[in-house]
Amino acid sequence: LGHDVFFVEKADYANACFDPVRNVMSDECTYGIAVGAQLLKRFDLADRWCFVDAAGSYHGMDRTAIGQVFGDADLFIDMGTHGAWLEEAQASGRRVLIDGEPGFNQIKMLQKLEAGQRLDRYDMYFTNGLNLGTARSAAPTAGLTWGHIVHPVVMDMWESVMPPAVGAPFTTLMNWQSHEPVQFRDVAYGQKDVEFQKFVGLPRLMDSPPVVAVSGPSVPIEHLRDEGWIVQSGKEVAASYDSFRQLIARSCGEFTVCKNVFVALRTGWFSDRSAAYLASGRPVVMQDTGFSSHLPTGEGLFAVEDVDGAAAAMEEIQRRPEFHQMRAREIANDHFDAKIVLNRVIDAAASRGSSTT
Repeated sequence: LGHDVFFVEKADYANACFDPVRNVMSDECTYGIAVGAQLLKRFDLADRWCFVDAAGSYHGMDRTAIGQVFGDADLFIDMGTHGAWLEEAQASGRRVLIDGEPGFNQIKMLQKLEAGQRLDRYDMYFTNGLNLGTARSAAPTAGLTWGHIVHPVVMDMWESVMPPAVGAPFTTLMNWQSHEPVQFRDVAYGQKDVEFQKFVGLPRLMDSPPVVAVSGPSVPIEHLRDEGWIVQSGKEVAASYDSFRQLIARSCGEFTVCKNVFVALRTGWFSDRSAAYLASGRPVVMQDTGFSSHLPTGEGLFAVEDVDGAAAAMEEIQRRPEFHQMRAREIANDHFDAKIVLNRVIDAAASRGSSTT
């Protein structure tokens, strides 16, 4: 898009770093830095990244260089909710928050306000909850006006994925439970572990078993296998860009449930991983969070409410695979292409001021 891009990250709380080899969360960042640096180098960002560890040590670019970057920046985009870089970002032109956990994050924000705490201040707020702030969603807004955005996809990172082999399965990568339930108006809202139960019998309605690469605490692996699922290690699949790309390459499409908080509050959330499936020419069957009000469904992308609807959608994809592969890629081009999505954010940030209400 013609902009200078820098990637910055900070361990803003204890035990923020995950090492999948040792399967531990700790302050030790050696593994993550090695993987991240290698990936960023592949995409011409070898000298344009910084990680600040729990002890305050800078890796990659040093403190002085990062201070200069923030001072020169026209736009700071924050993908986290801890405000870890807001002090440095005061020197930047505009500050934008992009929320990737609609409903969950707004409930947490509301709880802070009710406890008498202030929210971190940005010039604009975006969410990938496409219904958030509208009558379609019951999620709170925490007193903020939210712009809407889908996760952008760099199309040429995925377009080279070859067509699926004959008999390739439906797959997905998921975390069983990434957060504890969150309370809102006396209701507890959970994660994918809650919603998966509605679809656990899906393999019994299919000719070949689907694959779920899953990680997280308390995964009922044997129960899933008894129901007919092929269970793989989510940590192994998520270990790198290449391993995730390989999962997509050996798939005929994706079937995925969504977090209970997204579904129950009808936030309109759509998965970044599913966007990568679409860009790779893999049709997606996704539990509807309300995204069907904003994205085309029925060809290449299917929004489903129950196990019968999921089975019917997958049968249709297998009936006309090449057509749905084509439509999947067209949807990614039309709605998720980073050139379209990011330009919209940049243009909005350049033309509007603070969006607090």
